[in-house]
Amino acid sequence: MKTNKYLILAVFLLSISSFSQTHMEDKKEQIRTLKVGFITNELALTTDEATKFWPIYNAYDDKQFEIRHQKMKAFKLRMDVDLEKISEKEAAALLAQMENTEDELYQMRKKFVANLKGVLPSVKIIQLKKAEDDFNRKLLQQYRNKGPRK
Repeated sequence: MKTNKYLILAVFLLSISSFSQTHMEDKKEQIRTLKVGFITNELALTTDEATKFWPIYNAYDDKQFEIRHQKMKAFKLRMDVDLEKISEKEAAALLAQMENTEDELYQMRKKFVANLKGVLPSVKIIQLKKAEDDFNRKLLQQYRNKGPRK
């Protein structure tokens, strides 16, 4: 089993390093494919669990991606003002927007975990969080080692 994990990890790392400069959608899809393999392996999902888990996970992942990118993009546009000259009212509005986005993401995660309780044992739900963190850490490390592409 350990050999299998090392093999998958090696394929994962080689796949990330071999990303060519493609469109963002292609990269997103490649990352998603790697993430599916990584999480499936880390959680040791059975076929039945995987069949029920992935539609729930993909819907959650897509929605949280959308929230992060659309709302944070709007937030960033508002943050492009000179922060030295921002009024208290504008700062309070930006802070409220940040809090609302974080709350929406938190509520969505709670609902996601509640939905998973009918599909996976609690231990695997906890392992999922660790697997997501590990995947993101490895992806970020790979990006740092390779550097941004131009």
